[in-house]
Amino acid sequence: MKHYDCIAIGTGPAGQKGAIQAAKLGKRVAIIEKNQVLGGAQINTGTIPSKALREAVLHLTGTNRRGISAHRQLKKDITIAELVSFSQRVIRHEWDVIRDQFDRNGIDLLWGKARFTGANELAIEGPNGEERVSADRFLVAVGTKPARPASVPFNDRSIFTSDEVLRLNHLPKTMIVVGGGVIGTEYACIMATLGVQVTLVEGRDRVLGFLDLEIADAFQYFMRQQGITLRLGEKVEKIEEVEFQNGKVTRLVEARLESGKTLHAQTLLYAVGRQGVCHQLGLDSVGIECDDRERLKVNEYYQTTVPHVYAAGDVIGFPALASTSMEQGRRAICHAFDCADVTNYNTSLFPYGIYAIPEISMVGKTEEQLTSEGIPYEAGIANYREIARGQLLGDELGMLKMLIHQDTHKILGVHVIGTGATELVHIGQAVMALGGDAEFFVNNVFNFPTLAECYKVAAYNGLNKLNHVYSGTCEPVSVSCSL
Repeated sequence: MKHYDCIAIGTGPAGQKGAIQAAKLGKRVAIIEKNQVLGGAQINTGTIPSKALREAVLHLTGTNRRGISAHRQLKKDITIAELVSFSQRVIRHEWDVIRDQFDRNGIDLLWGKARFTGANELAIEGPNGEERVSADRFLVAVGTKPARPASVPFNDRSIFTSDEVLRLNHLPKTMIVVGGGVIGTEYACIMATLGVQVTLVEGRDRVLGFLDLEIADAFQYFMRQQGITLRLGEKVEKIEEVEFQNGKVTRLVEARLESGKTLHAQTLLYAVGRQGVCHQLGLDSVGIECDDRERLKVNEYYQTTVPHVYAAGDVIGFPALASTSMEQGRRAICHAFDCADVTNYNTSLFPYGIYAIPEISMVGKTEEQLTSEGIPYEAGIANYREIARGQLLGDELGMLKMLIHQDTHKILGVHVIGTGATELVHIGQAVMALGGDAEFFVNNVFNFPTLAECYKVAAYNGLNKLNHVYSGTCEPVSVSCSL
């Protein structure tokens, strides 16, 4: 039986970074993968495929060149094959990158399904039979899979989850998307950009409920401008395939809503929640229990109830982002081997990125959170139409909002919608992490023309509002000019 200092289960972002961190600490490391491909959902069915598909759609439709080529003849006859071809090239490249990282760091890659057979032992059902290994520390990073309720008649052809989108053999004319979370809204926007008639059904009164309300409202406006029909505050009661006799037999998906409405489309994407896969790991034999969605509970160090077994990534629930999973895996291993102080970890500054069309990103508090917590603030706004780079890009609807503390002028939150939002937000994140204030942006110099100028405009806007509010009642805010 081979013995390791550390074994990671799952080659997704948490497992990858955890295993590499252990190797960097000079530990003997193995990582186990049950599928025939590396990278977990991040590489194969989630983050990378959906973002590659998005970039392919933007390129092939000309949507990302609307500013300098507004009169360009756009490509209309786009096929799923073209889109998948681009996505698969990116995925294959990521496989090679991960494999190379494992090889360079001396990490043993073991193929097969792992299950605990003892406190420090695993059995691995691989292509060549069963193998037994042991370790001092374990990192469970098996991720999740899309929820597939028994009441939904999935056939992976006309009724499917996000895992099957890239396997469609044709571009449908119509699609119902059930679920207004990140996955549902991203695919709804991608399909609408391709000319698919999309209806999105969401049980809450708005999509992406964690967003700042103003940003969410703007995004819903953009979705409607793309032709997406939003059925908000509606829940699906029943989904089935039905036949219509209209001179020929036509099979459509029917979604019956609790309100009595009936929707029909060629396809239906079910994007409501994800489900863990922990039951197959034999964790009960170690004394670890998972919840009803097969997720694991951990402490601030990512330890389960059994101290030498750690867990990170989607398997521990919110926020379930590739970016946070990577850092969780790394920090779990740092704690496991006492290599550094990992308590100084500001989870309130995790950035969120939604790769819809347009992009959305945020870090810090929303206006609603600040109001409920009784924190006095002012909002500084910069519209892309005011920014030269926004004009060059042809994005006149984008916006950056900066939330500023009324007394200290510290930055409390940054919210962006529009081109480059997921990149732009990191400037605000860095300034917030270092305790910066709005005056930093007023006094800073940005390249011209750039979208980063939004920060200076938003800072001026917010500080000028504060100057107006406090004029005559206290020392005015020092702002050298008004934008």
